[in-house]
Amino acid sequence: METVARVTVVYLFLAVAFRVLGKRELSSMSPFELVTLMLIPEIVSQALVREASLANALAGVSTLLVLVFLTSVLTHLSPRASKVIDGSPTVLVANGRILEEACNRQRIQPEEIVSEMHKSGLADLSQVRWAILEADGDLTIIPAQGHGLPVARTKGRDAGV
Repeated sequence: METVARVTVVYLFLAVAFRVLGKRELSSMSPFELVTLMLIPEIVSQALVREASLANALAGVSTLLVLVFLTSVLTHLSPRASKVIDGSPTVLVANGRILEEACNRQRIQPEEIVSEMHKSGLADLSQVRWAILEADGDLTIIPAQGHGLPVARTKGRDAGV
């Protein structure tokens, strides 16, 4: 019965903590935020099976969440910090021409760009004004004039579903 109580306390604590952090931290996660979420079970797991103090686990998670919040505030207030922590967009195609150096730096294959073009209804690279790899990993295709509206494809989401 003590395990049930410990899990309930941790669940309620995390529910309140994520509610306080706000929606921005729970939207599309950066690798940094994903690592943070992966650390929470590591910090809490020992307390759930009574090998460590529940208070210590909650203090550890609280510290982690405060660091997430402070990082969020820092990236909001400082463009330089935001660029270092969140990254910045990378242009992969400019005026119908694949920028090989940018693709190599981001480890993006031209086939991935072509696939996203096709999902956007574009058949030829000449129809693409810009293809931009956003800081969050989304690939945005901006058609050349007269070829449709800009389309952003989010990672992990299939347009056909």
